[in-house]
Amino acid sequence: MREPTALKAHPAHALQLVDVTSGYGALMVLRDVNLSVPAGSIVALLGKNGVGKTTLLKSILGFLPKQRGAVLLNDRDVTTLPAYQVARQNVSYTPQEQALFADLSIRDNLRLGLSRDTLLEERIEAIYDLFPFLRERLRQLAGTLSGGEQKMLLVARALLSRPKLMLIDEITEGLQPSVIERVANALRTERQQHGTAMLLVEQNVEFALNLADYFVVLKRGEVVASGSANDTGARATIEAQLNI
Repeated sequence: MREPTALKAHPAHALQLVDVTSGYGALMVLRDVNLSVPAGSIVALLGKNGVGKTTLLKSILGFLPKQRGAVLLNDRDVTTLPAYQVARQNVSYTPQEQALFADLSIRDNLRLGLSRDTLLEERIEAIYDLFPFLRERLRQLAGTLSGGEQKMLLVARALLSRPKLMLIDEITEGLQPSVIERVANALRTERQQHGTAMLLVEQNVEFALNLADYFVVLKRGEVVASGSANDTGARATIEAQLNI
């Protein structure tokens, strides 16, 4: 095993992973992963199913212990913090699986992401601009929404908390192109207006490259490629690694 990289916080990074090795019990899924999300930037983490993308997010959030390495959020070492303390570091998580309370209204689901009621009233108009369908349907039960509407509600809830860092896990899966474009516009607007950094876990290369500043490709639990999403060869590099 190689020597670990020296841990040094970078003040311009919303997220840093240094030599992170993690998994489930004795099964190590991630091996010596190094990754950073500069403040105010969007980084796309691409890879096929089963390569460790969701494991990486859960390791960042403290749901899984790290066997080795370190995680820093906004310059703070959170490697050993439990999940509830990581959640207090101004980070939001939009999971791949639906994480709504189906028997609660849209309004109540939105409120759950905030520390006090007044914040909902202060910020809801901006959310209506991004997702207009919410305006007239706040009392509707979240479980009665279509799949695409539920995904938009998840994103809306994350945006309401005004995080410094958003972790977004395959938000486009199963969505129609019109919904994908609306989600992309919402994320783009959030970054422009509030300087929010994002780690965008995706298999949709088109969506990822249209939004991201940088890309990272994960394969068999290891980073195999990374670079600027604006480079002319970025798509070819990603597709070659994903065998598209």
